[in-house]
Amino acid sequence: MVPSSPAVEKQVPVEPGPDLELRSWRCLVCYLCFYGFMAQIRPGESFITPYLLGLDKNFTRKQVTNEITPVLSYSYLAVLVPAFLLTDYLRYTPVLLLQGLSYVAVWLLLLLGRTVAHMQLMELFYSITMAARIAYSSYIFSLVQPARYQRVASYSRAAVLLGVFTSSVLGQLLVTAAGVSFSTLNYISLAFLTFSVVLALFLKRPKRSLFFNRGAAGREPSASASELERMNPGAGGKLGRALRAVCGDSVLARMLRELGNSLRRPQLRLWSLWWVFNSAGYYLVVYYVHILWNEVEPTTNSVRVYNGGADAASTLLGAITSFAAGFVKIRWARWSKLLVAGVTATQAGLVFLLSYTRHIWLCYAAFVLFRGSYQFLVPIATFQIAASLSKELCALVFGVNTFFATIVKTIITFIVSDIRGLGLPVRQQFQLYSVYFLLLSIIYFLGAALDGLRHCQRGRHQPLPLAEDLRSPAEEKAALALSVQDKDLRSLPPAQSLRLSPEDGLGAAGPGSGEQRQSDLAPAPQAAGFLSPVPAPSAHTPGSAQASGPDSAAETCPQPAVHPPGVGTLGLQRHLSVSVQNVSQ
Repeated sequence: MVPSSPAVEKQVPVEPGPDLELRSWRCLVCYLCFYGFMAQIRPGESFITPYLLGLDKNFTRKQVTNEITPVLSYSYLAVLVPAFLLTDYLRYTPVLLLQGLSYVAVWLLLLLGRTVAHMQLMELFYSITMAARIAYSSYIFSLVQPARYQRVASYSRAAVLLGVFTSSVLGQLLVTAAGVSFSTLNYISLAFLTFSVVLALFLKRPKRSLFFNRGAAGREPSASASELERMNPGAGGKLGRALRAVCGDSVLARMLRELGNSLRRPQLRLWSLWWVFNSAGYYLVVYYVHILWNEVEPTTNSVRVYNGGADAASTLLGAITSFAAGFVKIRWARWSKLLVAGVTATQAGLVFLLSYTRHIWLCYAAFVLFRGSYQFLVPIATFQIAASLSKELCALVFGVNTFFATIVKTIITFIVSDIRGLGLPVRQQFQLYSVYFLLLSIIYFLGAALDGLRHCQRGRHQPLPLAEDLRSPAEEKAALALSVQDKDLRSLPPAQSLRLSPEDGLGAAGPGSGEQRQSDLAPAPQAAGFLSPVPAPSAHTPGSAQASGPDSAAETCPQPAVHPPGVGTLGLQRHLSVSVQNVSQ
């Protein structure tokens, strides 16, 4: 019995319209951007080093430089990979909550700690906050469709930069204008961080992630495998299904194979190497520049410390240069190395200025320019790496690059900064960092010069536009003679009834139509390729290559050529070989 129309209408599910969906993802993105902004409000962060070296904590510069700060590189290397895996496995929000709690632990240790061990533990928690930043940058992509990735990425990046800028300006104003002490500034930072933890509790946990929780798209292969198992239950059973699920359908294994193939691309290699080595040097400068400023201007008066202003200016310049990099239009395959070499050489000069100047304002200006130059290349490197990669493979490449950059940074830290290594003062460290950037720029310049030489050689030895290949004079004469001889042979009249000699081994020519005899005069494909420098078209019909069976095999074989009277196959071959030898001599 057919139900009535009202009943049918009640059974139809009501789907959310596009307006409801649009409002939903906009609300989620706005809340996440607000969380990202508030999580950056730490006005005391720019003044941690003078706080540790001041009367509040009274640590020595050697302790801060060679015992406390190096722990940040070691602990960051230890927690980077676990944080990356847990971010995807736990679906982002737990790791964001862990990041907020780690920030709270950092400022509690900063306020209540009294020993070097306490400060080293503080650096451990700070490394957790750094490693967990990937949760925020990747979490936003799980909320929206791929068509909106570029827009929401710009929103989240702008929220973070605005938060860092606001935090630096707020801290500088509180110190300079209001005369707030560093200790009070840290309590204000702790209050803001506690509020950001509360915000993290209300973040929506997505149902899918990039690798471990792939949703419906990731479950399709397993469903197909189950159907095959039901059709063929004896093929391996549960063990076979498990092995195929782990090995054959492994996303990580597939991406590692694709990563190996992607390393053959020159642009991917160049920008990945830049990411590894230049990022390592950049973060070493950022870690120790506050200690250098304190050495240049060792004041106990907090009003005269302008670290927050320098951080705010460098953040603003970095945002401007990152925005301007999106409008740079050059031939990247030719000029990438030269651009990287020029920027790296500029960074080497700025770090050298930092290591030798005695004026604090020159130090501030050099650091602002150094940070802006690095931020200029970051979006270019991101685009060049991600341009030809899938979303999953792009995330893997960035993770691998960051991991190797951390390894390089840790090795340099252990050799140069750690008390168990050279344990150099901060100025000598910056001198070595300037040499490090100088060596990188020389390597990039040499690579650009080699690319230029190869380009000039290709332009000089480029073949003529109408010539397909270049041959020696002897080969040209032989080809010309053979083509003339081939033309003479084609001009001879065909025999109407011709019996070939027994030495030809072809037998008598059977009767055939005029069209068949006319087609027989065309040389076979092998002979045509030998007689003429230009490949002759095949004598097969278009459909003959697709036929099968013994009958079609007879059709696909080319018909033997009918030669003029008195000229056999062996005689023609001997005659042509003697002609080639005479022309070559």
